[in-house]
Amino acid sequence: MPATARLWDISPTIAPDSPVFPGDEPYRLAWTARLGPGCPVNLSALTMSPHVGAHADAPLHYANDAPAIDEVALTAYLGPCRVIHALGVAPLITIEHLRHAEAGLPPRVLVRCRERADTVWNPDFTAYAPEAIAWLAERGVKLIGIDTPSVDPADSKTLDSHQLLRKHDLRVLENLVLDDVPAGDYELIALPLKLQGACASPVRAILRELTR
Repeated sequence: MPATARLWDISPTIAPDSPVFPGDEPYRLAWTARLGPGCPVNLSALTMSPHVGAHADAPLHYANDAPAIDEVALTAYLGPCRVIHALGVAPLITIEHLRHAEAGLPPRVLVRCRERADTVWNPDFTAYAPEAIAWLAERGVKLIGIDTPSVDPADSKTLDSHQLLRKHDLRVLENLVLDDVPAGDYELIALPLKLQGACASPVRAILRELTR
């Protein structure tokens, strides 16, 4: 891959005012040491939910007997990816919003629903219809992503789409920023941290253009 291949950073900046699900732990940064006389470094400490910003859910997030994020293989988070536009679609992405991009579908699919990423909490976000997840899994997709906080609606108590991820052993990325990403094929790089026992991990997700 040439060093000049274009990159798209599809992760939002994580900040104290980053939108989070109500009741979730926001991002906080504290300084435990500051550079000065007698101290050679600045040293910070972080407190946050692993679901703040762009993140990868672990199966443990939606099933007690499922792997934590440190136990999940990295293969799904790296490789050929397709960005599909479904701008303005609400409340659910259905099969009909994906079918036009079916030919030659790679193992990773990200769906862009919004013109611009939300900068405040908005519970009326677009999610995936469960049948759309099953349809993607039937076509060999191993990872799905979305530019909203969740693949299930904010008020869902059964998390039907998450449960289908578990059934089909799919990985998921949420809270991506796809504002400036054209529809098409890319290389995805979005590795989660190896956080022992955690239900999710932040990712620094990027897309790299494919060159011939």
